Amino acid sequence: MTAAAETGPVLVTGAGGGQQGSTGRHVVRLLRERGHDVRAFVHTDDARADGLRALGAEVVAGDLREITDVLPALRGVRRAYFTYPVTDGLLEATGTFAAAARQEGLERVVEVSQLAADPHAGTPRMRLHWVSEQVFDWAGIGAVHLRAGVFFENLDFLVRAAEHGELAMPLGAPDTVLPLVAGTDVARVGAGMLADPLPELPADDPVVLLCGQVMTIGEATRTFAEGRGAALTYTDVPPDDWRKRALDLYGGDLHTVEHLSKLWDLFRAIGAHHELYEVTGSIERYGGEPPRTLRDFTGTAGGSPSGR
Repeated sequence: MTAAAETGPVLVTGAGGGQQGSTGRHVVRLLRERGHDVRAFVHTDDARADGLRALGAEVVAGDLREITDVLPALRGVRRAYFTYPVTDGLLEATGTFAAAARQEGLERVVEVSQLAADPHAGTPRMRLHWVSEQVFDWAGIGAVHLRAGVFFENLDFLVRAAEHGELAMPLGAPDTVLPLVAGTDVARVGAGMLADPLPELPADDPVVLLCGQVMTIGEATRTFAEGRGAALTYTDVPPDDWRKRALDLYGGDLHTVEHLSKLWDLFRAIGAHHELYEVTGSIERYGGEPPRTLRDFTGTAGGSPSGR
């Protein structure tokens, strides 16, 4: 009997992917490359779902906040990957998924959190992620929390939306430091945590920190400019001005805009303090390769851009 037959398919949520990270879609691909059966959970059965089927994944469509969708999706599953977009509904989805996972007897759920998740964190979303982590822990389903930095893809989205070659963000001086990570690296760690043999974790600390590169917004802007082969400059703008434009950029999603606005406020206040962040060894330990750099992502280090 194969390992896949013994453990059943791995359920991967967020499998359809999106414009910022698409970690679920990458996890599907990575697990299929390892020969694992995968059940891909998508919100809408569309052309992206057809791509998942082409990889050999079973596709189920539903709402992560709806127990009648989640319970059947988890039937026969022992391991799962949980990610939820930066919008309303995280705690509803967490509670639903954790309850269903406990009922179905899952042995491991790897969930994507945020680097500074804490009950006293500086953004509402980070505080929600900390609560979400507690819910998964209480469910007794072998939860692992991937606390990830700012995705390269998040910055890439803003670079692509930049007007007149100007990356306008409320981050203060160009030497403001950011803890960054490639969405593909988060996915590699997630897949490594779910594949056979199942990695061991400290029983009393199921938190895995993921930071692949620490760099300033000025350095990041120059790297994107090199990758695009076009002029790009960083400009500090007042937070209120950024919020107004962000509402259009993010389709009027107040949850997303509020989180990002508070996040940029935090980085602006921290400024140039490099010592507060460090590249984490967990990416290579569990993902099997050193972390990607922003130069890798933009293609300026050779090869093709990743995470696109």
